[in-house]
Amino acid sequence: MTADFQVSEPAVAPQGRFVVLEGIDGCGKSTQIEALRRWLPTSGLLAPGVELLVTREPGGTALGAALRQLLLHPPGEAAPEPMAELLLYAADRAQHVEQCIRPALAAGHWVLSDRYSGSTAAYQGYGRGLDLARIAQLEELATGGLAPDLTLWLELPLAESLRRRGERPADRIEASGEAFLQRVIEGFAALAAGRGWRRVDATGAPQQVAATCCGLLAELAAGSPP
Repeated sequence: MTADFQVSEPAVAPQGRFVVLEGIDGCGKSTQIEALRRWLPTSGLLAPGVELLVTREPGGTALGAALRQLLLHPPGEAAPEPMAELLLYAADRAQHVEQCIRPALAAGHWVLSDRYSGSTAAYQGYGRGLDLARIAQLEELATGGLAPDLTLWLELPLAESLRRRGERPADRIEASGEAFLQRVIEGFAALAAGRGWRRVDATGAPQQVAATCCGLLAELAAGSPP
């Protein structure tokens, strides 16, 4: 008498997804991150057991929180020079990738980040005028080649960004002047074209912008090409 053995197929671990929102201050990233944080767990896009990690740069780790304060609200004469600023952002990113993003993706979870390496190229490269090739080398070093599965660029004109900011006190980066911020916006446009980011018109009502973002995440989950 022989026994019949049934070989079961190995379980396939869910695929982690890495989604980033980029854009000038005032474009609505925080609002859309919160909308996606509420929507994704009920969207049916996350497989059973898959979690959503919502994070940001700078500040996604304990080290990053300290660096964020130093970068955006430095005390006294502690404001970093442009090259030091670039290196501090890279240090924040290296810690963020190794402590948060890679472990979450390896476990099959989704990661939703407010900013990533595109912001460094836009602000320190196009805005500050630092060498883009050097920034790209530093990006590779800090990220180990980890790129987002999807980057949503919330496009907003400078005038609207300034209007939305209103009387809110500017942080050190925002206080760098309108010419600087316009260069940053132009940098985001160039990066979006070169890196295949998905452009989202951020001038509309938050609900309209959220609907567009949700649709693009649904395309990602379905495996649709960018």
